[in-house]
Amino acid sequence: MNRQEIDALVKKMNVDTATGPVDERVQQVVVRLLGDLFQAIEDLDISQTELWKGLEYLTDAGQANELGLLAAGLGLEHYLDLRADEADAKAGITGGTPRTIEGPLYVAGAPESVSFARMDDGSESDKVDTLIIEGTVTDTQGNLVEGAKVEIWHANSLGNYSFFDKAQSDFNLRRSIITAADGQYTALTTMPVGYGCPPEGTTQFVLDKLGRHGNRPSHVHYFISAPGYRKLTTQFNIEGDKYLWDDFAFATRDGLVATAVDVTDETEIAKRGLNKAFKHIQFNVELVKEQAAAPNTEIDRRRASA
Repeated sequence: MNRQEIDALVKKMNVDTATGPVDERVQQVVVRLLGDLFQAIEDLDISQTELWKGLEYLTDAGQANELGLLAAGLGLEHYLDLRADEADAKAGITGGTPRTIEGPLYVAGAPESVSFARMDDGSESDKVDTLIIEGTVTDTQGNLVEGAKVEIWHANSLGNYSFFDKAQSDFNLRRSIITAADGQYTALTTMPVGYGCPPEGTTQFVLDKLGRHGNRPSHVHYFISAPGYRKLTTQFNIEGDKYLWDDFAFATRDGLVATAVDVTDETEIAKRGLNKAFKHIQFNVELVKEQAAAPNTEIDRRRASA
């Protein structure tokens, strides 16, 4: 079939057969995607066996709750960020901390505090370096932002996230910090490590077929929101990790690389209320003010909630 014949067939099966109310947007998307799929079957001579194996794969990936991971690993989530960047540029929106992918491991409802939070439960204090992350939330003109909600989450020393890893305590390494008048936030936590896709999982299965690894560098995720400002979804990846610029999820971007500095000065250690050397990361955030007709930065998607 040629494309004209394919489009006519798709319309006959999925438009002309409608007998009830139609969601026009859903219809538009389904018709387009089916047409593109049918055309790919023609162009690539996809066999029935290959098609059904693909459907079986999607079933398995859904049952394993890995479709979100697959979206990151195949670059779909990064592509959406690039489209959002283009939409901002067309709307004349510039500046601010770069966005990057959310990933599939956010959990709503983390404990909130003002200015400071300890994120870890102490279970790895003797196994991994202590890390202090701090920064200032400002607008693009350098004005301090009071009342910004800084949501932070990251993996433990094994590359696992609480809630999804039942061995960890509730909300371990997950906190929400509200900035005070000085716009500052400080998180006392532990050094995260990078992680890889489950080696026997459905995402790694596809990556293996593509000759790709499934590793992420050490990183920390953020949501930052404040009244009158556009919500920012971002993360920083940590300098020195072997996968820093080879992130399987394509999340590393200019402006989002942080350096962990070793702090060994006894006075500074005591000032922080610690009894050993620690690592320090400074990550300042610039929020863009909300404006009329700006592209929406709130994404409606299913997220875990403890």
